[in-house]
Amino acid sequence: MIIKEIIVVEGKDDTTAIKRAVRADTIETNGSAVNETTIEKIKLAQRVRGVIIFTDPDYPGERIRNIVSEAVPGCKHAFLPKDEAIAKKGKGLGVEHASVKAIREALSSVQEEMEEPSIEIEFQDLVDAGLIGGAGSKERREKLGTILKIGYTNGKQLHRRLRMFKITQETFSEALKDVLQGDLQK
Repeated sequence: MIIKEIIVVEGKDDTTAIKRAVRADTIETNGSAVNETTIEKIKLAQRVRGVIIFTDPDYPGERIRNIVSEAVPGCKHAFLPKDEAIAKKGKGLGVEHASVKAIREALSSVQEEMEEPSIEIEFQDLVDAGLIGGAGSKERREKLGTILKIGYTNGKQLHRRLRMFKITQETFSEALKDVLQGDLQK
């Protein structure tokens, strides 16, 4: 599998994992203190080949994703479910711990930012659906993020990503049905 875009990752171990799974070039942010030189490299990459942001499914990874996404509009995003990013011995979470299969799957399901976000799904819809502020809401958001391939989010981030990736009411409703079906089967 060859990826034409340049993949933004957090560090060298992520680059190694990506190169095991696909043929691609990477830019490493070297942690969450993304400097201006790195941002300029990513801007150039976006103009020339396009960019896929592929960071760890944790707070620092989300912070990097937000910094890069704000500074470099129009990036694509690849998300790895948390359960696919856990180290074999349970110590550590990140792209570097993911299997070749999980990395390929994440990169084949990239989501593209849209310039004009859709406002079809309101914040209150998320509250009403039990995705924010109730028992089990975190688990439901995690399942929904996996189904929609937009990653795990807190409530505010979920609303933002639904808009950013122009998830329609229909797509949201179908995914929510699957999440709620899982709740009923417990």
